[in-house]
Amino acid sequence: MKKYSVAVVGIGLVGSRILQVLRERHFPASSVKVLARTARTETVDGVDYPVVPASAEAFDGADIALFAGTEGARGASQLYGWEAVRRGCVVIDNGDDFRMDPRVPLVIPEVNPEALRASQGLISNPNCSTIQMVVALAPLHRAARIRRIVVTTFQSVSGTGSAAVAELESQVRDAPAGKPAHPQQYPHPIFGNVIPQVSTLKEIYPGYYGEEIKMIRETRKILSEPELAVTATCTRVPVALAHSEAINVEFERKLSADRAREILAASPGVIVVDDPAKSRYPMPLDAAGRDEVFVGRIREDPSRANTLDLWCVADNIRKGAATNAIQIAEKMIEMKLLKGG
Repeated sequence: MKKYSVAVVGIGLVGSRILQVLRERHFPASSVKVLARTARTETVDGVDYPVVPASAEAFDGADIALFAGTEGARGASQLYGWEAVRRGCVVIDNGDDFRMDPRVPLVIPEVNPEALRASQGLISNPNCSTIQMVVALAPLHRAARIRRIVVTTFQSVSGTGSAAVAELESQVRDAPAGKPAHPQQYPHPIFGNVIPQVSTLKEIYPGYYGEEIKMIRETRKILSEPELAVTATCTRVPVALAHSEAINVEFERKLSADRAREILAASPGVIVVDDPAKSRYPMPLDAAGRDEVFVGRIREDPSRANTLDLWCVADNIRKGAATNAIQIAEKMIEMKLLKGG
């Protein structure tokens, strides 16, 4: 088996999880180099990783680079992404800098692996909320063709980064003592609250925040449906890990709830948990630490023909970021698109 020299750019929540998942999945790495702003040693799951300051030259000799950019850590792929490609490295970028770039495939391996064949050396990981929704909806789209998607997200604080997780933990400790919250990561306290804002307002769709626009545009690109009707409301909730989504999806033809369950149960990367009479449905506590997308509460919308409601939960740091990036690399190996030693 070929082995591959891997560079991981960033060592925050996503970068640490990339290192963990590489080991868990026994990725065929001949070496793993960690790049960040400053030199130091970081320990992940009991393994010490020397961290090398990022530079263009640091990508020399690397076969693949996994950029771990998140909402809280951007910029590395702008500085080094295409330069790494020029130096012979395949780049898989978790940040949002190139997702809508026509040169760059936006890939979920369970959904559109064929897009990898058009790669010019840089591949984008979709937004975490987009990934889990499209993993759940793509099999249904193939069966009955989606006409419209209405989604509301309930996103964990880990999507913002480790500082936001610490902020939630601090507010959890301080609230019972009556101490006032001093929010820094969000415009309002997150504990005991739901904040209907993820990212900032954008001119492209007035009144929509950036995360909502990502879900609209990325879903269209991944499904190769540039005119697909999609609307989103994204919220931040006081949950540490795993995003949840309430999805209302209209199809061109009838798709029963029972048939949707059958399709999803047979779909790669999906686990159906759907027995509402016994209070069985996906929850963040169940999805945290897992790589699958969990789907439940599948039901026919009585207010609109050919329309289903469903509930979708996934670990936003694993499947929504680290694992999807590594699955892209694995798929490239399988498709013989990645050179190694």
